[in-house]
Amino acid sequence: MRDLEFPGRSPVLATNGMAATSHPLATEAAIAILKRGGNALDAAIGACAVQCVVEPHSTGIGGDCFCLYAPGGDISAMASFNGSGKAPAAATADWYLSQGIHSIERQSPHSVTVPGAVDAWCRLNAEHGCLSLEEILQPAIDFASEGYPISPRVSYDHAKQLALLQNDANAGEVFLRNGKTLAVGQLHHQPRLSATLKKIGANGRDAFYTGEIAEDIVGYLQSLGGLHTMEDFENASGEYVAPISTDYKGHHVYQIPPNGQGVIALQLLNIVNGFDVTNVDPMSAERMHLEIEAGRLAYNDRNLYVADMEHSNVPVDWLLSAEHASELRNSIRPDAAMQQLPKFSAKPHQSTVTISVVDRDRNCCSFINSIFHSFGSVQMAPKSGVMLHNRGESFVVDPSHPNCIAPGKRPMHTIIPGMLANNGRVVMPYGVMGGHYQSYGHMQFLTRMIDFGKDIQEAQDMPRIFPEPGEDTVEYESSMPDATVAALKALGHKMVPAAAPIGGSQAVSIDWQEGVLTGGSDPRKDGCAIGY
Repeated sequence: MRDLEFPGRSPVLATNGMAATSHPLATEAAIAILKRGGNALDAAIGACAVQCVVEPHSTGIGGDCFCLYAPGGDISAMASFNGSGKAPAAATADWYLSQGIHSIERQSPHSVTVPGAVDAWCRLNAEHGCLSLEEILQPAIDFASEGYPISPRVSYDHAKQLALLQNDANAGEVFLRNGKTLAVGQLHHQPRLSATLKKIGANGRDAFYTGEIAEDIVGYLQSLGGLHTMEDFENASGEYVAPISTDYKGHHVYQIPPNGQGVIALQLLNIVNGFDVTNVDPMSAERMHLEIEAGRLAYNDRNLYVADMEHSNVPVDWLLSAEHASELRNSIRPDAAMQQLPKFSAKPHQSTVTISVVDRDRNCCSFINSIFHSFGSVQMAPKSGVMLHNRGESFVVDPSHPNCIAPGKRPMHTIIPGMLANNGRVVMPYGVMGGHYQSYGHMQFLTRMIDFGKDIQEAQDMPRIFPEPGEDTVEYESSMPDATVAALKALGHKMVPAAAPIGGSQAVSIDWQEGVLTGGSDPRKDGCAIGY
């Protein structure tokens, strides 16, 4: 339990239902859907749609989606859905190389894979939901048409993207006022997006992937030199996949397999599972050093091996093996930072939303939706108001690499929903935002609860660090104890202040014996957990 004499927030407790999101309007929408008879999945989709409007830099219908959904909390019945989009059919490495393109740039049409979010929403709602898609999208439609106030973290994030918003006339028209991003408390409208959401609610996935919305998106991308076609959009389809898992001190942790980086979250847990936590302060340099080194090793594996399993042989069993975890763990020196760091290329961590919902029937949902960087590719289709993601930037243009761009291939993905279970039942749907940080964030959040006894809110409040992939620096938040930072520097780590708060997280835990739900929401965002 937190010290009540210091600023902070307590966990939220309730019995009927609970939702945790990064925006209060989205959390409220989720609870309203639960009260109207919707289930946890309906509430998650409805909340996400609201966030696509009120947190447009973090997520959108022009992005991708992953979901873990356990009816009645039953792990054996869990649906694991990969809603990440694919590269156009014409996107061959040879074509890019022939054009002198050796890497995929963010604000270019080539960073846009076919968005998978709307297909995922429609499939999941039709096959597992209780309410109609039209009903659960209505709150988002209303906010987009009638307006919503800009909240503090949203204003902060928008301001950082001013130059890129100015580069795209369509995006600038929607998100700039007198050449500036919006300030806290200003009312914002997105009427074109409202009309698009209304069409999706009435006509489902075909409204997005065929007809005028798809024509708007494809036409705009082609005008910029993109390879996308209407056929690419018509063929868009996510898929159900078998989840992967590992055991952590009596708990089972579930993730979606590659092309997502969930396998690396599990690998990190396997590595740190062998660390002694007896009489260890979770904020000590001793603990932080071990986490940093584990992160560097695991992310090296990620960038070498994680890719679309339909196109590449990803050695998941080996990555999750006890032998490999032991090998990595034993390479860590307790008294000094690694001098020979793994060398690979990665992009900065950016924006996503994660949503955790549990309903009256204990249906459990961990839902994550993203346009990758803040405002994604910062390219907006002119008529539909759809901001397009830049997930294709994660591809490499190297035919020898498993994550090389190819026709119909999904890029390595950072967004990863999570489920924690005991005895075949979910005890906590959870998620961590923050692009590349997410695998590392899953490890930090879970170990702070399981190893160090922090409650669901305390574990999210605690200071964060992150060893930047491809760099020899370690980001740390300003709340990290000065003594810890100094001690890590003495061990040889190059510590740098984080440019922005590191990540975000949402979680809801279940006490099956008491029938009580407990929610926590990351203070780095504007959101909250609400129960009833």
